[in-house]
Formats: sequence, structure tokens, C-alpha cells
Amino acid sequence: MKLQIGLMLTLLFASNATMATEYVYRDLMANTIPTASCFAENEAKAIAEKPYTVDRFSKRFCQFQGYGWHVDAIKNNGKMVCTDCKTGASDKKQCHLEDVIVTCKRIKPGSVGMLPGKS
Repeated sequence: MKLQIGLMLTLLFASNATMATEYVYRDLMANTIPTASCFAENEAKAIAEKPYTVDRFSKRFCQFQGYGWHVDAIKNNGKMVCTDCKTGASDKKQCHLEDVIVTCKRIKPGSVGMLPGKS
């Protein structure tokens, strides 16, 4: 048993295969979408800046970049912008975040896996 573990460790350290994965990073700035319904100003602001909402839109921003892009970090949640609803009630608002900055990443092409003609 010890011989097998020693042999496996020797082969692992002696192999030329690289275990590190390289990534390509991209910073994006985008806006979230206002809520569909009208709420009181405090409630509308709370809904717009919920961590779930920010995470969901950040994920969407990266996915729109193409296949394989994922959220690496949310750098800035942006600023809150509220507008009056067109229903006639002046106390109802729709809020969203502007200028949300997100860092997206994807695996660098050719850094992982087997490439034809290379060993």
C-alpha cells in the first residue's frame, strides 16, 4: 500500500503536466433593470439593492459576454436611481442601480486540456 502511494506521488511530481489554470479577466460596467411594480420609495430602494438582486444581475452581465464567462467579483454596487411611476401616485417609485462594476472571468483558451500536436 505504501509502495503504491509512493509511486503515485512520484509520478505526480515527475509529470510535465501543468495543473494551473489561466484565466482571462474583463471589467464591466452596467445598469440593473427597475422593478416591474411601483413601491414606496424606501421599499423600492431596499428591493433594488438586495444582495440577491445585485448577484443575479452581475451573473447576467457576465453571461452576456459569451460562453464560459462567470462572475469573479463585484467591485462596486453602483448608485441608486429612482424615478416616479406613471400611475399618478407621487409616493410610488421604481428604483435601480446604475454603474455596477463587475469583474468577469473565463478560462484562457488553450490553457487547459489536450491540444492537437502538443504534448
